[in-house]
Amino acid sequence: MFRKILIANRGEIACRVIATARRLGVATVAVYSEADAGARHTRLADEAWPIGPASARQSYLVGERILEVACRTGAEAIHPGYGFLSENAEFAAACADAGIVFIGPPASAIRAMGSKAESKTLMERSGVPLVPGYHGEAQDLSLLAREARRIGYPVLVKASAGGGGKGMRVVAGADEFEAAIEGAKREALASFGDDRVLIEKYLTQPRHIEIQVFADGQGNTVSLFERDCSIQRRHQKVIEEAPATGMDPVRRQAMGEAAVAAAQAVGYVGAGTVEFIAEGGAFYFMEMNTRLQVEHPVTEMVTGLDLVEWQLRVACGESLPMSAERLRIRGHAIEARIYAEDPAQDFMPAVGTLVHLRQPVEVPGEVRVDTGVRQGDTITANYDPMIAKLIVWAEDRATAVRRLSKALAEYEVVGLQTNLELLRSIAGHQAFAAAALDTGFIQRHADQLMRSAEVKEDEEFIWAAAVMAALRDQQSKMQAQIRDSGDHWSPWAQSDAWRMNGDGYQDLHLRRGEEEPICVRAWPQGEGRFRLELPGGLAQAQLAEDEAGSLLLLDGVSRRVRIILQGTQLTVVVGGRNHVLHRVDPLAPPQAETAGHDKVRAPVPGRVARVLVKVGDEVLKNAPLVVIEAMKMEMTLRAPMDGRVASLRHQVEEMVEEGAELVTFEAEAAQ
Repeated sequence: MFRKILIANRGEIACRVIATARRLGVATVAVYSEADAGARHTRLADEAWPIGPASARQSYLVGERILEVACRTGAEAIHPGYGFLSENAEFAAACADAGIVFIGPPASAIRAMGSKAESKTLMERSGVPLVPGYHGEAQDLSLLAREARRIGYPVLVKASAGGGGKGMRVVAGADEFEAAIEGAKREALASFGDDRVLIEKYLTQPRHIEIQVFADGQGNTVSLFERDCSIQRRHQKVIEEAPATGMDPVRRQAMGEAAVAAAQAVGYVGAGTVEFIAEGGAFYFMEMNTRLQVEHPVTEMVTGLDLVEWQLRVACGESLPMSAERLRIRGHAIEARIYAEDPAQDFMPAVGTLVHLRQPVEVPGEVRVDTGVRQGDTITANYDPMIAKLIVWAEDRATAVRRLSKALAEYEVVGLQTNLELLRSIAGHQAFAAAALDTGFIQRHADQLMRSAEVKEDEEFIWAAAVMAALRDQQSKMQAQIRDSGDHWSPWAQSDAWRMNGDGYQDLHLRRGEEEPICVRAWPQGEGRFRLELPGGLAQAQLAEDEAGSLLLLDGVSRRVRIILQGTQLTVVVGGRNHVLHRVDPLAPPQAETAGHDKVRAPVPGRVARVLVKVGDEVLKNAPLVVIEAMKMEMTLRAPMDGRVASLRHQVEEMVEEGAELVTFEAEAAQ
């Protein structure tokens, strides 16, 4: 076994590799960019080295710098994780030249499978079924358009050099084709340094099923069974599970044999995933990911194996720890990816600070959280917006779905937008419970999923929790002032709402979103109790604390609650759901409107990838204006109104901050 390894990655996968290395007694070296100074993976590793600015292109993607750190620290091997350099054949070859083991397949296998086009040609020669498509080298637009017509719309445009949904577009008709090709090529170049694309027939209700394979240097290759990754958004996986439902032994064997044949065809060594798309009784090869996958924990949960340990042992030259005959599937596992993003805004990535973070309690073998962040960390626009992976296991799928729902209800994030509500809606959806899965699941059920995500808790309870937290915060500040003043007997230092010739009370004004503020009147009753005049009537309330946190009693009914205060904002968290309210000062002068709907601003920090209009152009509402690239994705910003473009504030390739003004409009409507 190695004595020391370097992990050329960040976030949850770096933390995941460190955990196994520590268990095996292997020392670890972390690397980090300026944006990740002090990140969780740097604290877990035995040592951590800086490698450059926040941009991945100037840090995590600079192989020479990472190799230099490996040599200086005496690391015998480099684990690339996934993303970044994990499927970079040149980096794997450079490691070999430097006498450092690359914990992954040989460069030749990465090259063979790294190009989707080349891998499909290889699979075709090997007799593995392929989706009808074009996988050639020629990339001129007219040829690609002819091939799309030959295949027949709808078609799927995909980046040849990588996966993860980057550089992927569904094209419904010829009128959309040119824009889709241009966007896919830009995104592919930004993500993989290669703008080549391929075209495939787009299947309307397919399942995404992949096979985990493992091979050693002695010629042994096994299938570690399948994962169903059909629940996706933006062509990226959101929920994965193992095993795939409805997978009979004959089909499992056929897909496993095809995956093993694919790996053997390129002399594969290490962990890899062969991805198939399946519809009806047929399955077709899509691609092979020559690395460990994000969703590898579900395979670990149902097989009882540590795939990172297998990677390390195989990289050391050992044989596979277990033969195919001994491998078994036990129970069912599901993984949900928690992202910083806004599902209601086409899954736009979100940035911000994790002001409050509470994860479900981990139970060995049943509930697992893989994460690279802690409370107080900031999600930036520099990297993928994934916060964590929540993995559950049970003896059967129905129990696993219930366990997933329970764990998601315990997950609390305050400070930025997440997809937690959507995940809860999916876990509770009857179609998900029935395993009616395909890659169009979220889009097809969007109305129900988004509506379920907006279900509110008992209104009276939410208002009462916010008021009680505000009163407690006010009392705490008053007591601090008393201590600082030294005059404990001053009548001005009392906060008991006493007033002459009447009952003592306080009025608190609260607002939710753009709704009109409401006034809640609170009469102190002593010992922390208050009588509240809520929108629905009078109620007795008390906010208590115990070892499990805050407990609100409202007319004798108790419920667990968490309230996070940020200035005038109060976030009430119940069952993991966030309810955001603001305190309002009724005596404050009204604020002047500083920005109208005649401006388009950058929703997140990013790079201007394309400007689609000129000054003076007349556009209709929802017309595309500017394309921003951030967090490895492109976002098209559209016109908020009919009007004429008055100004363009930034040019292509410029970096912009969140909120930066990009386009302004004149008030007149377009004719």
